[in-house]
Amino acid sequence: MSTPALAAALADIDTVFNGFASPHETGCERCFRPEETAYLRTPYARVPLDVVERFVFKVPGHFEDHAAVMRRLLPQTAHAMADGTLGGVGWGIHGLSRVGWRSWPAAQASAVEAFVHAWWQDVLTTPDPPYRVDDVFETCAMILGTLTPLLDRWEPGPVADAHLASCAASWQYELVTDHAPFSWWDPDDEPAVIAEHQAWLAEHAPARLRAAGESDLAVRAELLALPYDERWAHPYWYSPSATN
Repeated sequence: MSTPALAAALADIDTVFNGFASPHETGCERCFRPEETAYLRTPYARVPLDVVERFVFKVPGHFEDHAAVMRRLLPQTAHAMADGTLGGVGWGIHGLSRVGWRSWPAAQASAVEAFVHAWWQDVLTTPDPPYRVDDVFETCAMILGTLTPLLDRWEPGPVADAHLASCAASWQYELVTDHAPFSWWDPDDEPAVIAEHQAWLAEHAPARLRAAGESDLAVRAELLALPYDERWAHPYWYSPSATN
């Protein structure tokens, strides 16, 4: 069962984007069959989930009006993201990250943002979510274009801290070498994103990781606060635990 906030966000997506279509869409004739592209021109008709997945993760050049396509697909896409049935989460670049949805009319932009926030918070309180938590974090950050609201909402708690441990383990090798765990950021923005990610983990994660029994991950999170050279000169790297 989803949280009330996620259920409300999905209901808002359903209302705000009800009946949308891309009436002049021709689509990529090499990638889509005519009957598949026809769904994009036709409001209300349910699109097969495998076709939704292919549309959502294709680059904008496959469409005449990519933004209209994403509006058309949003209700089904959001529900599939929430229930874990949208393939591509965790490895594909989500179509919402490729459109300027923040410039859409206020009700539409607010509905998208509220859904992403609610989905993330729902995952943080779910012990066994359908997707890996680091994959959901990456997808949400990709769509929002920022880590900040996701990190701000990562409040302490037994389930959230267990997810923090799994994510810290996934991210540690890239972040300790000053690389981003994600490859899709604009290179000009990447240093600031890495610094924010490192700073948040160094400040907020160690105590929570130790309480979860992850002392080694806690030390590695603390090291992220140090400059690169000091980080690698730290005695931790010469202790047995660092090589286990």
